[in-house]
Amino acid sequence: MTLIVAHRGASKAFRENTLDAFRGAAELGADWVELDVRRTRCGTIVVHHDAELEDGRLIKDLEVDQLPDHVATLEDVIDVCGEMGVNIEIKNDSADADFDPEHLMVPRIVEIARAQLARDKVLVTSFDMGAINAVHDIDPNMPTGLLTDDDVGHEVSIGRAAAHDHSAVNPWDEIVTPRWVRAAHEAGLAVYVWTVDDPRRITQLAAMDVDGIITNVPDVARKALG
Repeated sequence: MTLIVAHRGASKAFRENTLDAFRGAAELGADWVELDVRRTRCGTIVVHHDAELEDGRLIKDLEVDQLPDHVATLEDVIDVCGEMGVNIEIKNDSADADFDPEHLMVPRIVEIARAQLARDKVLVTSFDMGAINAVHDIDPNMPTGLLTDDDVGHEVSIGRAAAHDHSAVNPWDEIVTPRWVRAAHEAGLAVYVWTVDDPRRITQLAAMDVDGIITNVPDVARKALG
């Protein structure tokens, strides 16, 4: 079965990465949600895509009580997700103002995931191999996956993810072909494709037997998959 994963919650209908977006994802038929995490100065893990707030302040420089009301903690988001699975994306790009080469947020993310989610309801992903390796070092049984957007014509990321004993690979839709999906599955990796809103493409990907489709419109995906 191909899972429907709501990208930053039901982000077409609601403000992304907010409690309303995650509640809405369940109402619109999502099986899972995908979200982005950042670390505050006090070490709280919050759900937000960018390193900066809209006013330019860096999340890493702020205490949690200095954040706008719409920025929720990871614990609160998981609470509202109910029975849905949660794909936690660790944002840690070297170009970001809060880049953390020591992966200081990882132990807390693992702690929260262990406390609030069943093993079959969590996937921790990142473009940063070091981040998911750090998760794996703390808890080898926690599902982890590598995000990728640059594998056109080959399967480099599949090999990298498998070599580090990760359990999934999350490719950009533009690079996904039946051959790519087969190669990932043969390597023992689940495939969660991002970000797909076109119902025709959703149907095509499901026919390729991808494990999940990350979408801004879970209601559209649900209708496309019947």
